[in-house]
Amino acid sequence: MSLWLIYALLAAVFAAMVSIFGKMGLQNIDPNTATAVRAIIMAAFLIGVVAFQGNLAKIPEIIAERKTFLYIVLSGLAGASSWLFYFLALRVGKVSQVAPIDKLSVVIATVMAILFFGEKLSLVNGIGVGLIAIGVVLTAIS
Repeated sequence: MSLWLIYALLAAVFAAMVSIFGKMGLQNIDPNTATAVRAIIMAAFLIGVVAFQGNLAKIPEIIAERKTFLYIVLSGLAGASSWLFYFLALRVGKVSQVAPIDKLSVVIATVMAILFFGEKLSLVNGIGVGLIAIGVVLTAIS
């Protein structure tokens, strides 16, 4: 099994746990505040990982690369916005509907990769992305 596939499967498992734990934790609290607390926990955890790896000294290098840093900042803002809306949706919706609709991001990211990076899809990949979109629609209407 390829290393990227193992990492991707672990990402999917942990993403699923975010939905479940998030829904459990959103009972009777503000979802935006919960997202902020979650972000602090994530930042502390990730700084710990970077420190453990001995890579804290590399942070100034990333900041010095202005274009790279800009895209990382934009990615962070997009991620934070995504989680704000995700937790708002979880607060009022069912995990079984919110989580699949959130995965429409796969379809959107694929279309954007084609437009911005000139990535090509094989017929099988295109069918898979189309099935994801159909699955999202079927989940949303149920």
